[in-house]
Parts: sequence; C-alpha cells; structure tokens
Amino acid sequence: MFPTSLMRMPWEDAFRRKAERVLARAGVQIDGPNDWDFQVRDPRVFRRAFAQGSLGVGEAYMDGWWDARRLDQFFHRVIAARVDREIRPLRVLATHLRARLLNLQTEARAWHVGRAHYDLGNELYRAMLDERMIYSCAYWAEGARTLDEAQVAKLDLICRKLALRPGMRVLDIGCGWGGFARFAAERYGVEVVGVTISERQAELARERCAGLPVDIRLCDYRNLDGRFDRIVSVGMFEHVGHKNHRAYFEVALRLLEPGGLFLLHTIADEVSNVGTDPWIERYIFPNGDIPSLTQIAEATEDLFVIEDVHNFGADYDRTLMAWLDNFERAWPRLQGRYDERFQRMWRFYLCSCAGAFRARQLQLYQVVLSPRGVPGGYRRVGA
Repeated sequence: MFPTSLMRMPWEDAFRRKAERVLARAGVQIDGPNDWDFQVRDPRVFRRAFAQGSLGVGEAYMDGWWDARRLDQFFHRVIAARVDREIRPLRVLATHLRARLLNLQTEARAWHVGRAHYDLGNELYRAMLDERMIYSCAYWAEGARTLDEAQVAKLDLICRKLALRPGMRVLDIGCGWGGFARFAAERYGVEVVGVTISERQAELARERCAGLPVDIRLCDYRNLDGRFDRIVSVGMFEHVGHKNHRAYFEVALRLLEPGGLFLLHTIADEVSNVGTDPWIERYIFPNGDIPSLTQIAEATEDLFVIEDVHNFGADYDRTLMAWLDNFERAWPRLQGRYDERFQRMWRFYLCSCAGAFRARQLQLYQVVLSPRGVPGGYRRVGA
C-alpha cells in the first residue's frame, strides 16, 4: 500500500500551488534542478509550513520532509525576496506578543540558554569552531585566509579599538570558552575577569586560561561588582532582551572607570522587533532577542557617548559557512553522541543564519562607547 505519510490529500495540492507562487518570487522551484530548489520528501510539508510558519518549516526539515542541496542558497533567496515575511501564522504573532508582554530574560530565566545551548557539549563546539573556540563573527580582514586567522584578526581588532595597555583591568561579559580573555592577557598584558552563564564554558575557560591573570566566573551580569578600565561583550547582548537593555548599560556604566571604553559586539536586526524567530527560540537560543541599532542607541541615551559604529555583518555569512564545513567534516565522530535529527537541526540553524546575513537582513555591529566622551574625540584604529 502507499504509505499514509506520503498520501496526497486534495488540499495538499492547493497548498503546493500556493507555495509555488510564493517561492517563485525568490527564484526557487519545487522539485527543480537548481541547488537552491525545494525538494519535497513528504507532501504534507506545505500545509505544515503555512500553518506554523518558520517553526513548521524547520521542524519539517528536521523530520526529513524536505531538502535543498544548498540550504544556505535556499535561505538567501527566500530571505532576500522577503518571502519569509509573508507567512505569519498566529503562532508567530503569539511568540512576539509573549516577548512584548513578558520579561523573558530575567535573572532566573537567563540561565536557561546556558543549559540548553552552550552546555550541549564542548566536543561539539571544539569540532565546529576555530582553535581558540570563538563563537562569534570572525573578521575576514585582508590577508585572513582561514577561520583561525579571521578570528585572531577580530580579537586583535577589539583589543586595538579598546586601546588595551599592560596592567589594565578588563571585564568580558559573556566570555564563552575564554578565547578573548586568553588572547588579551597573552598579547596585551591585561588582567581579565570573564563571566558566563554556562557551566561547561566556565570549566573549559578556566582550563584554557590557567596560569594567566584571568578570573572566570559563573555569574549573571547583573551581579557583577568592581571597577574596570575596559569592558567588552562579544555575542552576548542577543540574550539580554529589550526589557533589560537599559539595565544592562546601567550595569556597564557602574562598573566602568570614568575614562574607560566599552566595546559591544552584537548581531542586530534591520528593524526594531521583540523576541526572535519561533524555530530559533525553541531549538537554538531560548528567550533570544536580537536588538536593532535604534534600540541600542535608545538604551544608551544619557549613559554613554557612542564613539564608533562598525558594521561587518557580511563577514558572518563566511564565518557560519566555515562552521558548517567544520561541523559536517566532524560529524562521523560526533554522531555517536548526537542523532541524525540533531544533525539536520544544526545544519538548518547554520544555513538559515548564513542566508539571513548574506541577504543583509541581519547585521553585525561593533559599537564603541565611553561614559563621558573621549577628550578630543575617538579615533578608530585601522580596520
């Protein structure tokens, strides 16, 4: 008998025709010959997509209901054509309403993303990332040929923007596996306090920074004390939440010396939203909230002078594709720990994000802030 899961029901043809019209605007065909075309494995996928939006599309991919030979190219085309914004079921609206009404990033909830994402396994991240385990956008400066070189270029760019000097005390909010802390301590002779809400990150960061003037703490940023000459936060602000933006910058101001500098490195949306994509929220970054540049500016009013804004979001596309390549190469030794559905989930995550940055829907900003303004003006170092 014909498998029930593959039986075509009358309404499924209608959903397919609707999908054909929508995807055609992005130059994507259903079961077409191109690498970016949508290949159907289960005809129920269209009904699921229109009923649940991105959550249904992502879960259907995880379940093997559809494929694309180049998933990143599929997402690039769909997002560039704004097709993704045409499918807004009630589930999506409910997700954003929840984020608007509730503070999803309270101190109690902040630890959830650490357990759900960053504690997935150091083996996974060691295999996917560069040798320093930097889980944020690399800087593909001229001469950077590999992921390792591009991440070193990014770390050095941050240190130069902050004008680090030996003996300075630096706070790293969201220190990850200690990559920046170790680099800054070794190359620039500074003392670093790094904080994370991931137990697995803290354990490995302490190991990797052993013997250096680096203090790794398992701590929420709201509970920090002390004074610092410089503050850096790389890839953490996306977990703060719009309801906490102001409080976050107030904490930074309280901790920073009056003549200090604060560098914020964050993904940003092209428009001011609240909450995040429902699929990303459920499977990758619980309670995530990508800010806009406008939201950052509003949250810093009367607290900081915005000295410099540098956008190199296009570099995130290349970074994500390098991570994908590393992940796929490492899969034979990872699959004993993770199942095939996880592999498809992780591939969907990396490729959908790469497509968003390639379409320039998402940006990557480095923002340099000072409490009172740099006397005579801030001069950005060569970038």
